[in-house]
Amino acid sequence: MTTTNNNEDLEKKIIEAAKELFIENGFAETSMSDIAAKVGINRPALHYYFRTKDKMFQAVFGNIILSFIPKIHDIIIQQDKPVSESIGEIVDAYYKVFTENPCLPLFMVREMHRDMNHLSDTIKELRLEQYLHKIMDVLQEEMNDGRLKTVPLPFVFYTFYSALTVPFLTKNLSASFFLEKDDSFEDILVQWKPYIVRQMETERGLDRAAAIAHMRFDFIDKICDETVVRPHESREHLRSVRIDKVLTGRHTAIPCFVGIMGLVFFLTFGVIGKLLSALLSMGINALGGVVDSALTAWNAPYVLRSLVMDGIWGGVGSVLQFLPIIVTLFFFLSLLEDSGYMARVAFVMDKLLRKIGLSGRSIVPMLIGFGCTVPGVMASRTLTSERDRKMTILLTPFMSCSAKLPIYAFFSAAFFPKYSALVMTALYFGGILMGLLMALVLRGTMFRGEAVPFVMELPNYRLPGAKNVCRLLWDKAKDFLQRAFTVIFLATLIIWFLQTFDLRFAIVSDSSQSILAMIAGVIAPVFRPMGFGDWRISTALISGFMAKESVVSTLTVLFGSTSDILACLTPLAAASLLVFCLLYTPCVAAIASIKRELGGKWAVFVVIAQCVIAWLAAFVVHGFGTLFV
Repeated sequence: MTTTNNNEDLEKKIIEAAKELFIENGFAETSMSDIAAKVGINRPALHYYFRTKDKMFQAVFGNIILSFIPKIHDIIIQQDKPVSESIGEIVDAYYKVFTENPCLPLFMVREMHRDMNHLSDTIKELRLEQYLHKIMDVLQEEMNDGRLKTVPLPFVFYTFYSALTVPFLTKNLSASFFLEKDDSFEDILVQWKPYIVRQMETERGLDRAAAIAHMRFDFIDKICDETVVRPHESREHLRSVRIDKVLTGRHTAIPCFVGIMGLVFFLTFGVIGKLLSALLSMGINALGGVVDSALTAWNAPYVLRSLVMDGIWGGVGSVLQFLPIIVTLFFFLSLLEDSGYMARVAFVMDKLLRKIGLSGRSIVPMLIGFGCTVPGVMASRTLTSERDRKMTILLTPFMSCSAKLPIYAFFSAAFFPKYSALVMTALYFGGILMGLLMALVLRGTMFRGEAVPFVMELPNYRLPGAKNVCRLLWDKAKDFLQRAFTVIFLATLIIWFLQTFDLRFAIVSDSSQSILAMIAGVIAPVFRPMGFGDWRISTALISGFMAKESVVSTLTVLFGSTSDILACLTPLAAASLLVFCLLYTPCVAAIASIKRELGGKWAVFVVIAQCVIAWLAAFVVHGFGTLFV
């Protein structure tokens, strides 16, 4: 009995010594003499236990594999434990083996690449296949019963091995166990990788780049929680976290954004801005009456009186009455921006923008584009990806800049007084929707590829600062007034002159005989299918290329009164005109900024493309509207 125990102890000692040498040096570099010397016996004594090195390798490999394969088998076939607990036990068993044998992965890879057939024969002689087949049968049964998600079994093993020990996932091992005769390793990888990506995106509700960024930050948070000592969370941060559960929630973020912007437009165009604009309009009209009376009392010439009242006062004054609307709108937008909500908008929109080929970074230039297209285009310089930058610049003009507000407000109040806030909201979101559609077209044609990952730190919510709000309001009001008394003033004078005189520079009694009517009459037929083929509207659209605010002033100068405009256009034609103004080419300053950023060819492309898109959209609106009107 003692002799038997001694033999067993010596055999274990030989196997441990051989395992140590095989792992350190490899099978090919280890000789039987090395093993004998390691144990302290001669070679004949070693041959008594293991006649060949292959038998020795089989014993060593069996010792390694049998240390965890049966354990995994026993864990999996247990029926009284949840799958999650079983997987945890499997991982623990795996890593215990690797902790005890740090060089084991290198040894396995070395032997697989040296002679996979030798390794496969060893596995078969040890009858390990029965364990593998039993494991696969149990997994398949779990899937059939609905306790596990249905996944191809080879994919389960690939994912499991790659997650635990990348060195075990080798071409030779995969070919030995899972590939049929006609299959190739490359083909199975082509199937496996997209499957894993789709599964990750489905389970996390994020695309690949966002999911990877999310997992990285989860890992960073875990490390920081274990190593960094933080002070207690501030009340501001706790309050922001509670608010973000609603404003940035998966199912509530977009509805909240639409609701907040709808409320802003309602207060601006239906309540506060509308009231202030009406008061300012009354003041401008009253002051205009005083000026007109003074010119009449002084017996001013007809040309001078027409220039002052019909040209300057009628044109610039009609635009100035929209100043309260612009100030009110940017008052609310500045509150949202200074409170920290606009940063959340960029975060919320990142997922949506990725589906059209952009990242959340692109939302910042687009949001600036709601104020003015020029700084919006310039803000795209912050984008690191040239592809994203070009796409963002081409899409920013679809966002309704503040210069279009007078056009929207004028036609909404004149033709849709009961639904002006709804019309304004529809125009703003209509521009966003058209931008999204164009992004899909650009992504599938000229700008193929994926957007760069987007990461930003969300600030805590805070009360807006009065100084910041007032500065923004002053900047917007000053910019609008500068345009009103420079570009719009000059455009008004030119329009008045061309409308008042004919080619002989004689004053005309009917503006249809003027120079302006002759010029605009050439392009007016282009707009007739949309219901606004009047030469005066064509003239206003041309002046809008200089500055969008000039559209309203030009119409006021040419028509003389709002009632004349109402007599010229139907509500359907007015809706088509609004859609055209929403989408047609931005002003000359915006085109110049696009030329500076992208070059002349892209600037020309923007002008032509947006005019064509605007014409088609207005034509569709008019054609669709005729079916119901």
